Amino acid sequence: MIEGLRRNGVEVVECHEPLWFGADDRVQAASGGWVRPSFWLRVLRVYSRLLRKYRNVGDYDVMMLGYPGQLDVPLARVLTWLRGKPLVLDVLMSIYLITYQRGLTAHNSLTARLIYCIEKIACLLPDLLIIDTEEYATWFQRVYKVNLSRFRLVPIGADDRIFSPMALERSDGLFKIFYYSSFVPGHGVQYIIEAAKLLHDEPDIRFEIIGDGPEKAQAMALAQQYNLANVTFEGWMDQQELVRRAANADVVLGTFGTTPQSIMTVQNKIYEGLAMGKPVITGDGPAVRREMVHGEHVYLCERANPQSLAEAIKVLKKDPTLRQSIAIKGYQLYCEKFATSVLGSRLLDHILTLL
Repeated sequence: MIEGLRRNGVEVVECHEPLWFGADDRVQAASGGWVRPSFWLRVLRVYSRLLRKYRNVGDYDVMMLGYPGQLDVPLARVLTWLRGKPLVLDVLMSIYLITYQRGLTAHNSLTARLIYCIEKIACLLPDLLIIDTEEYATWFQRVYKVNLSRFRLVPIGADDRIFSPMALERSDGLFKIFYYSSFVPGHGVQYIIEAAKLLHDEPDIRFEIIGDGPEKAQAMALAQQYNLANVTFEGWMDQQELVRRAANADVVLGTFGTTPQSIMTVQNKIYEGLAMGKPVITGDGPAVRREMVHGEHVYLCERANPQSLAEAIKVLKKDPTLRQSIAIKGYQLYCEKFATSVLGSRLLDHILTLL
């Protein structure tokens, strides 16, 4: 978002002070760690440093909060009111929905209620809300009673400074399926393992799975239970190597889960596959259908259906012409609608309506 705005001639001044030590820290807080006095002492210290930075920002036209900025909205709203400036929140996704889906609030109803209230306030105070799909905006309307007119759509897209077409560097005769994930509920990695089992009698098809997360151990145990020699697991690697691995794959996989978050959004890895000029297989759904055409930009299969995924892989393996066509047209669509400069222009148009 920041790079896209800068490419469209916007001066972006970043005023940031890190509150979180990482994803695990956010998970701990959402699981009940927020009740500890040490957490609120940390919040006070961070906001104190942030306000000192803010005093040196100087004049600006609009303040925009990035994800996960829901907690920062009340302070940001006061600061913008004092200066008579509009406030924009890039919602990206619901922290309440994410914590609920991952079971972080299952044993603490107070935490769940607090996160709900924080996010509701965060949606009502800004002048404009940025979200990536109509389906997600409708969810916010239903859950928080937020008027749809407050939302503007900007797809997630992919950073073309990192993800771009690269030449295939292998000639081993294998058909490589590439998937990377944080292994959170909703991505449906178990269906990929089940599909690999269905394809075990085709020894040239190999699955390369990269990443770490809460459901990785379960996925590895399932692959071991089936004694799958066609699946390999690796942890996170540096971004350059991850991109190189994706470039050397024949097909990149999206997501196949059935959680609301998975169905209502088009995930980063889908856009990143398009940006690299790779054929992408992903689960069907209204959000992805709204942006892409099956068999033209991506290849869609039924969600939570290993047989459907396995059939999709076999179709693309047997039809290199279709694979190439999907890769080319998917990349063209990315350049037209989801590239960094295009998203920056779209976001700028929305922001300018406030000035």
